[in-house]
Formats: sequence, C-alpha cells, structure tokens
Amino acid sequence: MTTDSLTGRRILVAEDEMLIALEIEETLQALGCVVVGPASKVDAALQLASDEALDAAILDVTIRGGYVYPVAEQLLMRGIPFVLASGYGDWALPEALRDQPRLIKPFTRQDLERQVRLLCSTDG
Repeated sequence: MTTDSLTGRRILVAEDEMLIALEIEETLQALGCVVVGPASKVDAALQLASDEALDAAILDVTIRGGYVYPVAEQLLMRGIPFVLASGYGDWALPEALRDQPRLIKPFTRQDLERQVRLLCSTDG
C-alpha cells in the first residue's frame, strides 16, 4: 500500500459510533494521515471544521446532535473536500449535498482508502 500521497494529510472524522470511529482512525493512520477528531457530536465537528487546517473530511450523516449538514456546509464554504458516510440513499440527503462523494455503510477499509485518495487527489 503506497502512502506517500497521503502522508501528513489532515482528515476530519465525524462519527459517533466508537468502533467505526476507531476503524476509520486506524485506517487513516496506516495511510499516513493525521486524524482530526474523531468528533462524535455535531457541535464539536462544526468547531473543528471551522478552526482546523484540513485536507479532507469523512462525515457520518447522523451523529449526536443531529445531522452533519452544517459541518458539510462549512467545509463547502472553505473548499475542503469531504465524503458522506451513510446507509441512506441519496433521496435522504438535502439536494445541495446529493452530488457529494458517498461511502455506503457498511464500508470496507478499501472503500475508505479509495475515497480518501480521491478526496486528496483534487489538490495534489
């Protein structure tokens, strides 16, 4: 597994299920990424999305505090690419977010790696 293009990339993780968050964190760290978070609440994720230097983000659609849409909107305003993780279909997302990359739950480490590489390839 080549990690050079992802080494040092700062990835925000918004996920409230501890086991899934740990799996994402382990996968990202194995790829050489720096994990920002994981944030398990919308307010915490929004704060990180507003204040941290980020290269990309992985956002579970529903975390404690509600939907992650305000976080996604903040990332869009900052020009930071992200992927939405959810078991719901596109119909469940607000129209403005339906074109965003998706990770369909349950997803594999390979699915996650592929999405992170795609997100981080947009600027490098």
